[in-house]
Amino acid sequence: MISTEGRGLVLDEKLLFEQSQPGRIGYSLSALDVPATAPQQSLMREEIAGFPELSEVDVIRHYTRLSTWNYGVDSGFYPLGSCTMKYNPKVNEAAAHLPGFAEIHPQTPEALNQGALELMYNLQRDLGEVSGFPAVTLQPAAGAQGEFTGMLMIRAWHEANGQKRRKVIIPDTAHGTNPASAALCGYEVITVASDGVLSKDDIAALMDDDVAALMVTNPNTLGLFEADIRAICDLVHERGGLVYADGANLNALMGISRPGDIGIDVMHFNLHKTFSTPHGGGGPGAGPVGVVEKLEPFLPKPVVIKEGDSYKFDYERPDSIGRVQSFYGHFGILVRAYSYILSMGGEGLKRATELAVLNANYIRARLEGEYDLPYKQRSLHEVVFSEKALANDCHTLDVAKRLIDYGYHPPTIYFPLVVPGALMVEPTETESKQVIDEFCDALLTIAEEAKNNPELLKQAPVRAKVRRLDEATAARKPKLRWEPDQS
Repeated sequence: MISTEGRGLVLDEKLLFEQSQPGRIGYSLSALDVPATAPQQSLMREEIAGFPELSEVDVIRHYTRLSTWNYGVDSGFYPLGSCTMKYNPKVNEAAAHLPGFAEIHPQTPEALNQGALELMYNLQRDLGEVSGFPAVTLQPAAGAQGEFTGMLMIRAWHEANGQKRRKVIIPDTAHGTNPASAALCGYEVITVASDGVLSKDDIAALMDDDVAALMVTNPNTLGLFEADIRAICDLVHERGGLVYADGANLNALMGISRPGDIGIDVMHFNLHKTFSTPHGGGGPGAGPVGVVEKLEPFLPKPVVIKEGDSYKFDYERPDSIGRVQSFYGHFGILVRAYSYILSMGGEGLKRATELAVLNANYIRARLEGEYDLPYKQRSLHEVVFSEKALANDCHTLDVAKRLIDYGYHPPTIYFPLVVPGALMVEPTETESKQVIDEFCDALLTIAEEAKNNPELLKQAPVRAKVRRLDEATAARKPKLRWEPDQS
């Protein structure tokens, strides 16, 4: 039986406003050795009433204590389905912090920038090799921007061929950003229902000469491989359309199946997922895009190219969709991804995929029965359960909150929308059998608690720093700024 008991010191922490003391400061400046000059009044901000006055140690302790309340992949298992929260090897961090990479300015002349340019050129090549695409841009700053970039190139290609197609087909198992990216490019989104995976007949019924593209996530958000994908791609191509693949789940294919070899025309990569760079906290991410040869002229400019023994940016691209990001993308993330690829090698990348799939199916085997599995097709890198089997009116949210008491970050919940009360688990390849067994033990115990002590689940978490919040009130009446107590 897994236990929620444990010991440890959890420090309470006042707001900085509450710690403030008049006259306390956290800095010491040397005396001026130049004449004093007052800034222009227009450049001055108004004084902030009640602005905290604190010493250096006050500030350091405050943020250090807050950091101990956080949960990250370095402190425990992070099983977010669809997000691929794998461990970030520290060798990648060391590479990204090398002075020649960390301190380089984006406007450094190309002659003094050869190391960075070579890295970008090689990363383009390696991502192309993994995915089967002959051309790659590193410029997009995140997966959603990669989607937007890919759809812009699809639109540009159709326009260059004298066509003004208006529709994009997107299955109900796609990532939520897919319809947003298509709509931002001016397309009407046509949703197609699926029974876990897409049917060629369903796509054929919707495909006409006004469809610009099919956007598909493969494996989809249920963790299922689209078995008819090659036939579906052929069908779309026969009617003059293109196929966009959301590459967020490439962690299930890397080293085994190349999307570019099965008919996909455009795909974005999530370097902050598949290639083990930091993920979350607002960024930065990186969403490179790979394309087939006929779309290469439309890539965002500049593109890194090699001439002889040197590297340069190619701006002379008349059909380019233009920039989608300032400068050349999030270079520090690119360094981390390249370090990961070099340290793993081709066989290592393939082995990572095999272990990710094995771990997900092991979780499926241990939990199926106690947790409902709505789709019986073979899972790949993630598995989606529903709340259907939970007893005593317990729900997915209750399971997620109770997992916090057992020391785990909850999995993704209530997504994908095609599964009522979805509980979506992706273990990645970085977790050991021991960790996964302990996680499964916790979920099995919670299922028993739903039968025998449901109120415990409905009150959870009971051991966290903060108890369950009233999310509806927080959303409708947010308090975004501290105010002193007037009572």
